[in-house]
Amino acid sequence: MNLTLRIWRQKGPEDKGRMVTYQVPDVSPDMSFLEMLDVLNERLILDGEEPVAFDHDCREGICGMCSLMINGEAHGPQRGTTACQLHMRQFKDGDTIDIEPWRARAFPVVKDLVVNRNAFDKIIAAGGYITAPTGSAPEAHSVPVPKADADAAFESAACIGCGACVAACPNGSGMLFTAAKLTQLSLLPQGQPERYTRVIGMVEAHDEAGFGGCTNIGECTASCPKGIPLNTIGRLNRDFLKATSKRAGTPGS
Repeated sequence: MNLTLRIWRQKGPEDKGRMVTYQVPDVSPDMSFLEMLDVLNERLILDGEEPVAFDHDCREGICGMCSLMINGEAHGPQRGTTACQLHMRQFKDGDTIDIEPWRARAFPVVKDLVVNRNAFDKIIAAGGYITAPTGSAPEAHSVPVPKADADAAFESAACIGCGACVAACPNGSGMLFTAAKLTQLSLLPQGQPERYTRVIGMVEAHDEAGFGGCTNIGECTASCPKGIPLNTIGRLNRDFLKATSKRAGTPGS
């Protein structure tokens, strides 16, 4: 395939960026999207030009490093797929593809398509540690956990922290990420001792980092490559209301 790429180029956080057009010929439909960018960068280097900076690591859809808006969609047109697992067979010969970084106040651009996602680290750090004793793995049935809770906790634990939920949200909210990291602990016995202090700390860190508020639009879960459901945010909200009631000393909380 012969493709036209319009890529966001920005030298640094303080520089003004712009869309730059590149022609990429002979693209195999069996290439991944990142392999196609590799081909472009090899050509740019041979021509003495600066290659396009973009985040990547495992290229297996599990690390959360790849972060591209492709034609206005987080990770591209294929649902449940990260940009590194997106293949060029999703596009047609002659297509023009716009490639941009995540757009969010909490994710400032570092260079080109690379953004700083340290705000997620601050949310995780605000959650602290669990005080449940650890050590060798316990016998599987020593702590009974209802099947529905175990499934929901595992579903939330699948979050890879890529930030697609933030990029897709018109408010730039990170609530789906925050809720996933909370839910994987709040549904299990090991997460109960710090359950309510954890939710307050992580929500406050979320707001302080500059993320927007959640208005239940649902773009976050639609763009999530791991399919984290929207009701995960509902669990966060219930825990947050209980936690703030307990902190305020509301009777019956």
